[in-house]
Amino acid sequence: MCSRLGCGPSGPASVVLAQEFGCSVVAADADETLLIHMRDRVRSLGLDGRVDVRRVDLRKPAFREGEFDAILCQGRVFLSLADALGTFRPLLAHNGRLGLTYPVRVGRVTPRAVIDFWERRLGAPLLLPRELLQHLALSGYEPESVESLQDAELDAFYRELEPLLAKSQAEQATWLREEMALHRENGKATASYAFAVGRRREPGEKPPPTRDRG
Repeated sequence: MCSRLGCGPSGPASVVLAQEFGCSVVAADADETLLIHMRDRVRSLGLDGRVDVRRVDLRKPAFREGEFDAILCQGRVFLSLADALGTFRPLLAHNGRLGLTYPVRVGRVTPRAVIDFWERRLGAPLLLPRELLQHLALSGYEPESVESLQDAELDAFYRELEPLLAKSQAEQATWLREEMALHRENGKATASYAFAVGRRREPGEKPPPTRDRG
C-alpha cells in the first residue's frame, strides 16, 4: 500500500488516492477550518481508516524520514520554494515523488507590475517553468514534468476563488484581490500556477539515460 502526504487544499486528491488507488493518506494543513471540512468529508465517505486528517506545522512537519511514497501540495503556496523542497525531500522514500504548485512567469512579456507583485508576495524572483525544474534539480530531485494553468483554467480558478475571499484571513484576502486585479488588467495570463513533479534523487546517483539513446 502506498503512503501519501497531501498538503494544503489537496482534499479531493486525497480522497481519490484513497478510494481509487487504495493509498494510505495523511491530509495535513495548519488551517483548522479547512481540516474540519476535510474530516467531515472523510467521515461521510467512510474513509476514516484510510485518510488521516491532521493539523501540522508544515514548516516543521513531525513525520519520519522516508515515511511517504509521494507528497502532493496543490492549490496554495504556503512555504518558500527553497523551504518546501528542503523540508519535504527527507520525508520521501527512495524514488518517492514530490508534486507541488508554484507561481511562474508565462507568455512572451511579463509586465513590471506583475513581476513586482510576485517578488513582494514570494520574497524571491518569479520563475519561468524551466527555472522551477532547475530548482528541483539543484535541491536533490530528478525533475520529471511541469505544467501551468492556461488562460481559461486560470480564469475559472479565480472565479471559484472570489466568493471565498470574505471567509479568508485578511492578509491572504488582500494578496489574492491584488493578484486577481493584475490578472484581469492584463486580459490574459502573464503569471500562472505551475504544477511540477520531481523524484527524490540520491547522492551519487547516475543521471537517467537519454530518451533518444544517444
